[in-house]
Amino acid sequence: MPEEGIQLSEKENVLTHEEIIVLAKEFVALGVNKIRLTGGEPLIKKNIEKIIRELTALPISLGITTNGILLDKYIDLFKECGVKDINISLDTLDKEKFELMTRRDYYDRVMSNIYQCILAGFNVKINAVLIKGTNDNEIVDFIEFTKDKNVSFRFIEFMPFDGNKWDTSKVVSLNAILEKVNKHYIKSDIIKLEDKKNDTTKNYRIKGYKGSFGVISTVSNPFCDSCNRIRLTANGRIKNCLFSEAEANLLDPLRAGEDIVPHILKAIYPKMKSRGGMISDEDFFDKEKNTKNRAMISIGG
Repeated sequence: MPEEGIQLSEKENVLTHEEIIVLAKEFVALGVNKIRLTGGEPLIKKNIEKIIRELTALPISLGITTNGILLDKYIDLFKECGVKDINISLDTLDKEKFELMTRRDYYDRVMSNIYQCILAGFNVKINAVLIKGTNDNEIVDFIEFTKDKNVSFRFIEFMPFDGNKWDTSKVVSLNAILEKVNKHYIKSDIIKLEDKKNDTTKNYRIKGYKGSFGVISTVSNPFCDSCNRIRLTANGRIKNCLFSEAEANLLDPLRAGEDIVPHILKAIYPKMKSRGGMISDEDFFDKEKNTKNRAMISIGG
């Protein structure tokens, strides 16, 4: 969360609950079979209960990515609607550090909600963005959290976005993470799990541990060749790659009553081979190119 806070979007520039459902149906008709509500924070969206009920009525699986603060209010709804996949953003297990990073005093509440979701049998994944010198000293602590809990802890490499003060020196790479893991655990106890098709995560388990951990190596070892993700932002734009500054407007043609399918296809077909067109590492690590993207906190989706 930036120190200066964020500028909130005007209500009329954000997809309504009805528009979300209309667009979701168009995507499902084109072959999409999984939808994830993410953010920002999706559980503060007006009419979120209706959105979840109507999305789960479609022939898809629905997942949620949340900061975990409001989870306890929706556990019964998730069970009722068959939502099983809950991703929770948590960059530290240290209460004081949590308050510094989020600028909110919700650590105890978030942890309580995580435990509730695990006990309720949800497929819980915890996402931690690693930043060198900030929370990379907690890698082993994060893995130890999975020892007696059926949960997956996923380490995400620090990605460049507008305003997040990204620098290559702050990136904790896949190799650096595995090096720490190999130093702490007996090599034969580190089990590489089979990754699913189109999976963004390289998954591992420590022998005898109930849960698992994984690495999303978007920076040092990108998975662009198998990526099948498309993001529809909160204000109705398609980002066919999270790294790309290019966006396609669906909101205006939708409200103008146009057939939306040609607009969707026109946005998806130009999806670049790698990292929004930054194919070489030289291009990607050029801050003039890789941060011409809106701040992650303002993307939503």
